[in-house]
Amino acid sequence: MPSLPATLVPAVFSQPLRAQFDTFLDEHRALLNACLDGLTEEQARRSLVSSRTTLLGLVKHATFVEKVWFDEAITCRSRAEIGIPATPDESFILEDRDTITSIQEAHRDACEASRRAASRLELDDVVSGNRRGPLPLRWVYLHMLRELAQHCGHADILREQILSR
Repeated sequence: MPSLPATLVPAVFSQPLRAQFDTFLDEHRALLNACLDGLTEEQARRSLVSSRTTLLGLVKHATFVEKVWFDEAITCRSRAEIGIPATPDESFILEDRDTITSIQEAHRDACEASRRAASRLELDDVVSGNRRGPLPLRWVYLHMLRELAQHCGHADILREQILSR
């Protein structure tokens, strides 16, 4: 995976907080999506740990997370209405039809939908559709940053193991 881009240096520090959050989120989204670049379908599906975590599964899970935090939380639609699994663990399950191309495209589409959903809100606006109860959009951003950073780290390690074999 590529290292973090140069936009994380002083140029973004002088921007409003919302622009900083958007920049960091978009960079982590792109990094996670890119963990599949240059891999074969077999490599992307390769299981190296005892959980369901694979590189392809991580990006599929990230798509689920986008929909939970920027669709379910903002629109108050149920997971069934959105068409996503009921639990995070289920979001790692790969179907035969899941490919690098289809998963990357679904992830990019979910990220774009997230941007649109959040664009009409301010960081202190409260969203009511999360299972934890009402939360400010700021909390959603912080949670997503934590989630994506964690999964980028997982992806770095898995990709390194796959490419070193």
